[in-house]
Order: sequence, then structure tokens, then C-alpha cells
Amino acid sequence: MIKTVLKLLLAALIANAVWHVTSAYMNFYKFQDAAIEVAQFGATKSEDELRGKVIDLAAEFDVPLADTAVIVRRENDHTYIDGSYQRQLEILPGYKYPWVFKLHVDTMSFEGARLPSAPK
Repeated sequence: MIKTVLKLLLAALIANAVWHVTSAYMNFYKFQDAAIEVAQFGATKSEDELRGKVIDLAAEFDVPLADTAVIVRRENDHTYIDGSYQRQLEILPGYKYPWVFKLHVDTMSFEGARLPSAPK
């Protein structure tokens, strides 16, 4: 009887930890996908405009990303967005663990590129 209760308690603790970690990663991946989209379709925007959009997305997805933690740079047709944040995840009831999430976006944009005209 006690052995069964201990097994159930252990299973509940593991399920709790998995739930909290999975929820945090789902928010991160949704945010990362949105940041990739901003980079892909932001070829005509300045680096400051892209940074502002990423900060707005962070607030939308409940990601605690500081304005100073986002770095946007461009090299030729590539747009890079880097940033990181830390979130306290409750691994065990009453025990929070600092978990670091790192954002790295490297996209190539062909917006505005035109194909050469075919000879007539």
C-alpha cells in the first residue's frame, strides 16, 4: 500500500515538472517562430524597427525579454536576431529552478528581389 502511494507521488512530481517545463518551452517556440517570421518579412524595416517588433512579440507571448537583451544585425541578405532570458520554472512544488532560454534567428530574405525578364 505505501509502495503504491510513493509510486503515485513520484509520478505526480514528474508530471508536474514535465508540465511546467513543457509550458515554458511551448511559449518560447511560439515566440521564436514569430521572431523568425518578423526577420523573414522585415527586409524593408530598420534594425530598430525589427528590435521593437521582437520586444512587442515577447510581451505578447509572455516572454520576459528585456529591450537591452535583443540584438538585431544585418549582413547582406541575412538578418540575425539574438537574445536570451531567464525564467524561474517550478520543477518541484515550492522549488524554482532558473532556466535560460536563448533565441537565435538567422534568416535570409529575398523580399524585393526580381527575376530577370525573359528575352522576347
